[in-house]
Amino acid sequence: MHTPINTFKQALHNKQPQIGLWIDLADGYCAEIMAGTGYDWLLIDGEHGPNDLRTVLAQLQGIASARASFPGLATHPIARVPVGEAAIIKQYLDLGAQTLLVPMVDSAEQAAQLVQAMRYPPDGIRGMGSAVARSSRWQGYPNYIHEANAQVCLLVQAETVESLRNLDAIAATPGVDGVFIGPADLSASMGFPGNPDHPAVQAAMADAIARILQAGKAPGILSTSEAQARKWLDAGALFVAVGVDTMLLTGAARELLAKFKAPGHRTEAARGY
Repeated sequence: MHTPINTFKQALHNKQPQIGLWIDLADGYCAEIMAGTGYDWLLIDGEHGPNDLRTVLAQLQGIASARASFPGLATHPIARVPVGEAAIIKQYLDLGAQTLLVPMVDSAEQAAQLVQAMRYPPDGIRGMGSAVARSSRWQGYPNYIHEANAQVCLLVQAETVESLRNLDAIAATPGVDGVFIGPADLSASMGFPGNPDHPAVQAAMADAIARILQAGKAPGILSTSEAQARKWLDAGALFVAVGVDTMLLTGAARELLAKFKAPGHRTEAARGY
């Protein structure tokens, strides 16, 4: 058996826009439900979601189960590591994640180190532990160590003023497949915390997407506003997250509650039986 082709990486290289969803509920059951809805990719959030290796594993398994149940749906799991350290990257890859998103990448040197961490020698420094790992299906893919380097996909996050200064070099780094613009952190870094819609931030993000495209790499972004998401797709963004599971859950729950209760109404607590 051959190591599975990374269809998400393939789509980015073919300039096919991919629509995704952020999942922060940190639960395999929820990930399986979301994977059955038809998004191109789901982001397992190890940076801000309450995840550890075992919850990431459960979500990878849930997404794989949904893919097996609905062969026409090819939802691809992307795992965001909490920090770009080689040891953590190795663990996430060994769990079976093929595509990683790494936060706070501010320089080409940092990007190059991440490329090395993603790959087995002689092309990189990834530790040789696949024989005991889910990534190779415990040697079910006998040539995994020879095939894995071609299938890993590295997405780096540019989300500071410094990263924008170094963006051309970051995007040009061989082995970086895409650059994700982080609107929330970028707006804070620019002096507009909580205001990614500020004209200066919007202009910086538009310029960043154009520069990433010029480098021949895939730009990505998260926007929970339909108008903003469509704006970035029209600008050439190739992987766009259009929602977050926690926000969808709370939004739908509040919308349903509003049909039965006036805003601000509170039910008096029940007193015994």
